Amino acid sequence: MDVGMTIGGRVTRGAATLPVENPAWAKEFARAPAASAQDVDRAVDAAVAAFPGWSALSFAERAQLLRDCRTLLHRHVDELARLLTLEQGKPLADARGEATLAADWFGHTAALALPSEDLVNEPGALVSMEHVPYGAVAAVAPSNFPLILAVTKVAPALLAGNTVVLKPSEVTPLASLRMTELLGEVLPAGVCNSLCGGPATGAALTEHPEIGLVSFTGSVPAGRAIARSAADNFKRVVLELGGNDACLVLPGADVTAIAPRIFAAAMVNNGQFCAAIKRIYVPAPDADQLTSALADLAAAARLGDGLLTGTEYGPLVSRAQLDRATALVAEARAAGARVFPGSRTPDLPGHFLTPTVVTGLPRGTRLEAEEQFAPVLPVFAYDTVEEAVGRANGTEFGLGGSVWGDEEHAVSVATGLDCGTVWINTHGALRAEAPFGGYRSSGMGTEYGYWGLLEYARIKVRNIARP
Repeated sequence: MDVGMTIGGRVTRGAATLPVENPAWAKEFARAPAASAQDVDRAVDAAVAAFPGWSALSFAERAQLLRDCRTLLHRHVDELARLLTLEQGKPLADARGEATLAADWFGHTAALALPSEDLVNEPGALVSMEHVPYGAVAAVAPSNFPLILAVTKVAPALLAGNTVVLKPSEVTPLASLRMTELLGEVLPAGVCNSLCGGPATGAALTEHPEIGLVSFTGSVPAGRAIARSAADNFKRVVLELGGNDACLVLPGADVTAIAPRIFAAAMVNNGQFCAAIKRIYVPAPDADQLTSALADLAAAARLGDGLLTGTEYGPLVSRAQLDRATALVAEARAAGARVFPGSRTPDLPGHFLTPTVVTGLPRGTRLEAEEQFAPVLPVFAYDTVEEAVGRANGTEFGLGGSVWGDEEHAVSVATGLDCGTVWINTHGALRAEAPFGGYRSSGMGTEYGYWGLLEYARIKVRNIARP
């Protein structure tokens, strides 16, 4: 599969390659270029060289080029979607949805504005404020939603006047590299570059002295490492490091009616979604009924190769992810939990784990405290709402949470959840116009909408004295 890195407007295959696996078959199906240290330097140099010309364009001109990116990518949705399914495993319909959303996000971003503002306008002084770009930006994207989580960084960075070096996950690089190749048909050379490689490539990029801002989505340890290295020269960082979102079901809620919606919100992308439901707290009298309903839904799930018609859930993206998830389930079982595995694992050698419901866990197990990032859903019974809120807040994460039940009561309870987004009677509903981010180990900074755009621009004040 002939996909390369884009550096300074040219597509390069690099001197070395990395294997890319189809997780549904647990076997290599393609090779991706592996960036050298020199490739990292060349990509950053290209972004730095392109910055003066790109930032000199008017905001309206950059917005129009982003709309052109949207139009171009829409013509290649099927191509990108197939690559995405092959390397990530998600069903083809979901991959098409992601590729379409990635294209549309350029249009959503182009509709935003960063107006200048007069702060003081009086006979003796005119003080104004404007938003100016950082320069060359490093965008590091994860493996669960490779295209859209790249574009949510690239598009606002470009609109604000920055140039970009994108590094997708080495597990799922192909669709993102191909997308960057395509964007080269619209964007000037060097404005959007791409690299492929593992942690060493990522570190070389994010620590590069010419990178003015790092936008990263990924693991907490990697985010901490980026923050530490950025502190040496006060480099700006935007970090989205995942979550362990709690779902609180209130007394009196119709658990039979809401069970399918909770299950769907937990199993988005086979559980590989930072804002999926990761744990459920339900009143003790309702726990068995909700668990039974969720277990029935898990048993009905259809797993398989994402390219095959009828597949609802594909594999986990890697063997490492599967091993961690199965270890968490094994620990829960050993601790005395009841485990309700879902439908039969398909007769494929890939990294499959059926949706699994776990109940009866003692307090403080890893399946409660850590993010499983897999289709494993623990259900915890509680005696009081105050107890449930305390347990929901009792992890290192603070990305999202949801409360289900009577709206007025749910809104009241939601004020006690210490997280960036609280949903009422839904979960994980993200919108282009609404900011998204978390607290504590879920990261720092904001993505999406006007507030996400602000992350890619600095404030500059002009103070004019008038005689």
